[in-house]
Amino acid sequence: MLALLGRGGAAALGRAACSPALQAARGYARPVTRRRKDIPSQLDDLPPTMLKKDYANLPVMNSVDDVVRRLLSLEMASQKEKMKIKTQQLVEKVRRSPSDNGSFEVQVAILTARIRMFEEHLQRHPKDKNNKRRMLMDVDKRRKLLGYLRRVRYDTFENTCKQLDIQYSLPPPYTRRVTKRWLVKKAFCIKVYQEAQKLKAAERLKQREQQARARAARGQQGQEKLAQEKQGQEKLAQEKQGQEKQTQEGQGQEKLAQEKPAQEGTPV
Repeated sequence: MLALLGRGGAAALGRAACSPALQAARGYARPVTRRRKDIPSQLDDLPPTMLKKDYANLPVMNSVDDVVRRLLSLEMASQKEKMKIKTQQLVEKVRRSPSDNGSFEVQVAILTARIRMFEEHLQRHPKDKNNKRRMLMDVDKRRKLLGYLRRVRYDTFENTCKQLDIQYSLPPPYTRRVTKRWLVKKAFCIKVYQEAQKLKAAERLKQREQQARARAARGQQGQEKLAQEKQGQEKLAQEKQGQEKQTQEGQGQEKLAQEKPAQEGTPV
């Protein structure tokens, strides 16, 4: 009979045969179903009727059937598509211009969306070490970007923290426990650094001497070139003067030769 009923039928028959008191006593061994806590998410404020990012600006969506519109809305979207829209909303709050896609404020907004996504994931899965490491890396990047904004453009830093709801805390000052080993190591490092600086100073001195010799050699060569150019110019000037004298003498002789026949041919 029990073989025909099977395991489930036998269990049901056993429960029916047991008394209510025995059933209540056996209740301690049943697993307790714990209700999961509703963890608040940054994606809760996105309306389900909102269209996906790729279909939001299409004019055809106004004449589309309700079923198709529902399929292309956030009601049927994945978390990745919702994260795109949420990141875009955060970027729109802090960007400098419509074409700004890479400024420090935009990078902080993108990292903020990722960090909040990781926080929600780690609340559900606290043993996920890989995503925890990624979140800590993003937190470190965001802290560096905010520190730079705080040093360079404080008004932009304040506006970014206000718009993105970020609580910035100053990094703690660097403190280290002074030990005898640390003092000896520091003294040794200083000594090594000083010796290295001495060697570098000797090398720099040699380089300066070589550079000075090279400059002096270049200066001598330049002076020799200038002297040769002057001598060449003087020679050219002398040759030119000699040619001018020769031409003048030749012209004077020609004039005298022309004047003599004229004087001989004139009657007395």
